[in-house]
Amino acid sequence: MEIRARGARWSCRTLVAAASAALLGVLLAPAGAQAQTGQGVPSARSAAAESPPPRSEPVYSYENAIRESVWVDTGIDGDANGGTDRVAVDVVRPREAALSGRKIPVIMDASPYYSCCGRGNESQKKTYDANGDPVGFPLHYDNYFVPRGYAFVAVDLTGTNRSDGCVDIGGRSDILSAKAVVDWLNGRARAYGSRTGTDPVRATWTTGATGMIGKSWDGTIANGVAATGVKGLRTIVPIAAISSWYDYYFAQGAPLYDSGPEWLSDYVESPEARARCQAVQQRLIDGAPRTGDWTRLWSERDYVRNADNVRASVFAVHGMQDLNVRTKHLGQWWDALADAGVERKIWLSQTGHVDPFDFRRTEWVATLHRWFDHYLLGYDNGVEREPMADIERAPDRWTTDAVWPPRTTDATTVRPAAGTVPGVGTLGRTPARPGTTETFTDDPRLSESDWAADVDRSTTAKSGFVTRPLSRDLRLSGSSTVTVTATPSTSTAHLSAVLVDLGPDTIRDYGHAGEGITTLTERTCWGPSTTGDSSCYRETAARTADVDYTVFSRGWADLGTYASAGHGRPLTPGKPYTLTVQLAASDHVVPAGHRLALIIGGTDQGLIDPPSTTPTLTLDLARTSAKLPLVGGAEAFGRATTGTVPPHSAPRESRPNGVAEPRRTPPIPGDRT
Repeated sequence: MEIRARGARWSCRTLVAAASAALLGVLLAPAGAQAQTGQGVPSARSAAAESPPPRSEPVYSYENAIRESVWVDTGIDGDANGGTDRVAVDVVRPREAALSGRKIPVIMDASPYYSCCGRGNESQKKTYDANGDPVGFPLHYDNYFVPRGYAFVAVDLTGTNRSDGCVDIGGRSDILSAKAVVDWLNGRARAYGSRTGTDPVRATWTTGATGMIGKSWDGTIANGVAATGVKGLRTIVPIAAISSWYDYYFAQGAPLYDSGPEWLSDYVESPEARARCQAVQQRLIDGAPRTGDWTRLWSERDYVRNADNVRASVFAVHGMQDLNVRTKHLGQWWDALADAGVERKIWLSQTGHVDPFDFRRTEWVATLHRWFDHYLLGYDNGVEREPMADIERAPDRWTTDAVWPPRTTDATTVRPAAGTVPGVGTLGRTPARPGTTETFTDDPRLSESDWAADVDRSTTAKSGFVTRPLSRDLRLSGSSTVTVTATPSTSTAHLSAVLVDLGPDTIRDYGHAGEGITTLTERTCWGPSTTGDSSCYRETAARTADVDYTVFSRGWADLGTYASAGHGRPLTPGKPYTLTVQLAASDHVVPAGHRLALIIGGTDQGLIDPPSTTPTLTLDLARTSAKLPLVGGAEAFGRATTGTVPPHSAPRESRPNGVAEPRRTPPIPGDRT
């Protein structure tokens, strides 16, 4: 999937929403938001020129806020006990707004982690008093936004914490349990004051305007609920989120973990749910065979196919070195949203699976504040007119793009060719001569780091293809593909393809336990605190590594899926097969003086599981190529690979000096658990 440059496409629905937002910005602007000169009311022109953009202010008491729990009826019976499941919903909202009759919008985080694992860098869990009323809400959203006139709603997904039902890993129960809460907030679903009670509770205190936010599984639920098209969901902020659960467990048929979704379900379910949900567990096992074949289970958990239903705006955040929820999820979701004309914004960091609160805290809170003020309160603060993309180029150094990928990005074909020694070839625009081949043997003990460190040396475990030193910077923005024609020696084979920037740099150490951050002892506070809920969190700093190469995009596939992406089949030894490997989305600048490398290998140790055999693969270079999303296209590649290399940029051989070896990530889309 190639990410395409696409601006926001304005529909009739969008124009109506914009007009409504402008009106609401006038009606709901906090007192004192308009500029006052002391000489009467300024003219419309001078007010527009002199007034700061409107924003919500912390005018409500957090300490005196209403804290309550309700149980929303999902309308489904996931555990087959004869009654519809109810999900626990903990709410904190300003008391003064309720007393004055002012209706307020909602920020919502639906999660399976509130009791089993915790949220955020400090693994916070929900806490309750002796009566079972909520006291502590994880993360800073409640502390910061409740005083500014928002409610914060924390939803326990079915089968977790205090909810009924069973966890079904992004399936119907997961998504509809969260959607039911949005429906309740908009008067379309029922809720009760207790898990088994009969007295209904209505959300008369809210406008119904809802924004869903969350990292990893939580952000995944936001994606899935948005894909239902539910009315009232105005925006989502998915952070490191999954867009298709198949792609969390498999890469074009190659297994990424040695377990399936049933393991994760068992991990997060409450003890009582675990006891009653054995049938659901078995359906997860039966529906997700380790063959990597696409099944109905995966279709139900593919939100990309329903992106046309999305009514909400989307502010997506992802670490480009996230080896848990890989950026393929972001790339295919972003493309689908672009095709649907959805208003979008994106942040791309150099981190792994890390929340922006922990890598760019001050800017993140300020941007999120403007985003919610605009899409939930209707303030005309210009956030939707700001640059679409913020991209981290070096630790704590960011650039912006008006549209992402840039409009001049073009999928450009580059081709490998043989070099003077086996396994060390060239990368350019000229096709290899017919009959030219390279051969390597899968070695499951080696990883992409090993291949990159040895890219200039002839080894038996990979084939590397490298440009000459670049005379100009070369930017890749989006998703790449690599089409390979390979002849295996055995009946099974896995392929890996990685793009590498060969040259010295200082980057975030995404392979370390912190995935690019170090947690400090100092704390900063983001709103008022109470005895049971602190707004103060430990600060972080970039953890960096000095490297001689950077792997910046990667993809994997089972060669047996050559004929069908959803079904693998045995290979015939000695027969050539052609397969296109999809690489994860990225945005990377290869500087002048560095070299760009394409490496093709077998098992990427620690990132995919090996095949059942140990194949030797012969690449037909004349029928192997890569399509790279180059800013400036083929012309930019031609300019960068000709001309004089800048002084002091002389290349050197790649050496074994990269980030810490990436840890084997457990199949848990969460906070470095």
